[in-house]
Amino acid sequence: MTEKLISLPHPPPSKSNPAWWFIFKAHKLLVVEKQASMSVPLLIDPASVGLCPIRERYLGTLSGRPCYCAEVSENDPMPPQMGYYGLRYLYGHLDDSLFAVAIKAVHLTEWEGNTHYCGRCGKEMAPAEEINARKCPGCGMLVFPRISPAVITLVERDGQVLLARSTRFTANVYSVLAGFVEPGETLEDAVHREIEEEVGIQVRNVRYFGSQPWPFPDSLMIGFTAQYASGEIRIDESEIVDAGWFHPDKLPTLPGKISIARRLIDRFIESRSIRKAPAGPRLERSYDPGE
Repeated sequence: MTEKLISLPHPPPSKSNPAWWFIFKAHKLLVVEKQASMSVPLLIDPASVGLCPIRERYLGTLSGRPCYCAEVSENDPMPPQMGYYGLRYLYGHLDDSLFAVAIKAVHLTEWEGNTHYCGRCGKEMAPAEEINARKCPGCGMLVFPRISPAVITLVERDGQVLLARSTRFTANVYSVLAGFVEPGETLEDAVHREIEEEVGIQVRNVRYFGSQPWPFPDSLMIGFTAQYASGEIRIDESEIVDAGWFHPDKLPTLPGKISIARRLIDRFIESRSIRKAPAGPRLERSYDPGE
């Protein structure tokens, strides 16, 4: 079972015991490299490996051990037997519990770096007391971590799935459709609007699937499934290169397993396999009046 981070407002009184340090440089996470495995460094303090953080933050505890996140400058030295890697690469290389904390750590690190000064009066912001926010000492403005909701939807029609290749994707990768929620929209409204805008079709029977924090840089992906209702594919060429209906046995290159997009597609493939599986022999059961 994956351990969960317990968020706590106040750090330990002293840094006397090793803690998990999620240290970022240019959006990449510092990890310890040991043969074929990777892990987040256990340190008393970043200074113990020659690092001087620009900023640091206490996150809470994981399995009783303190967790911190920090950002260092490009000029800080590389500690021995360690390296910096993007989170997309580290998926599957890091322990699941550590990876989940890394997702939160990079989100908060990016947010703090982008809210150093007050957007209203320009004064330097400081951490607010007791709440997860930054506060301006001048005008009192509170800024909470930014979370940008986006819907992502798998559309099915007659046993086929709608997949598209975005202008932003790696070459030849196809995925399900996604887009940010606009002010005043419900999530369901956003599903209908995004699909119609990007490929020109209408859908029905929109159902919630699941969600995933996606810190590239600050999204919350909210997954849905839907059924085709009407219309012909007509792509928005400013966002979509190609789109079409694909049979589960003839799928193009798909996104990596890190994403909720792949979870949606894998669930669709699994459901089609179950439907196609031959029925086993039917077991007749006689009625026993004594039951």
